[in-house]
Parts: sequence; C-alpha cells; structure tokens
Amino acid sequence: MNLDLFESLVLVVHVIAALGIIGLVLIQHGKGADMGSGFGGGASNTVFGSGGAGNFLTRMTTWIAIAFFLTSFGLAYVARERSTLALTEGMPQIEKVEETAQSDGLEVPDI
Repeated sequence: MNLDLFESLVLVVHVIAALGIIGLVLIQHGKGADMGSGFGGGASNTVFGSGGAGNFLTRMTTWIAIAFFLTSFGLAYVARERSTLALTEGMPQIEKVEETAQSDGLEVPDI
C-alpha cells in the first residue's frame, strides 16, 4: 500500500476517534451526578437498559480509545518510514538562482 494513502487513511480515523472520545466524555455524567437520581432523575437511565447509560458509554469510550492508540502507533510508523526514507535518499539540495536575477537585469553581488 502506498505510504501517502496509508497515512491519509490513518489520519482520518485518528481525527474521528479523537472527536469521538471528546464527545463521549462530554456526554457521560460524573460520580456526583448519581446523587440527583434520588430526587426524581432515576428514570433517565431506563433508555439504555438496566445497566444504564454509564456502562454503554464506558465501553464505547474504551473501544474508541483503543482505536485512538492504534492509529497513534500507525502515525508513528509512518513518521519512522519517512525519516528512514529521507536518510537513505538524502535531503533535497537547494540550487542557487543567480541566473534568473541576472536575466532580469539585476546585479548579483559576488560573495
């Protein structure tokens, strides 16, 4: 598989996983939110079954976090391959552009 295609695919999945983790963490309620269920908020958990929303959201967060870490390793692999490729092929050289300055009528100082 082409390295550029692989990097693009992994990067898209990585960003989606990051946004998914952010969204799931913001949706979940903290430990102190359980105290409100004694005052009439207990019926909200019946939508997700007897386990409540916490169990489902926690599992989803875990799986998306695993995907996030795997894509992080994939991006590290791509970075290593690119650095190895740059070492073996060498860095591109910058050429002087004196000829174009002289053809435009500008004087190029001798250094």
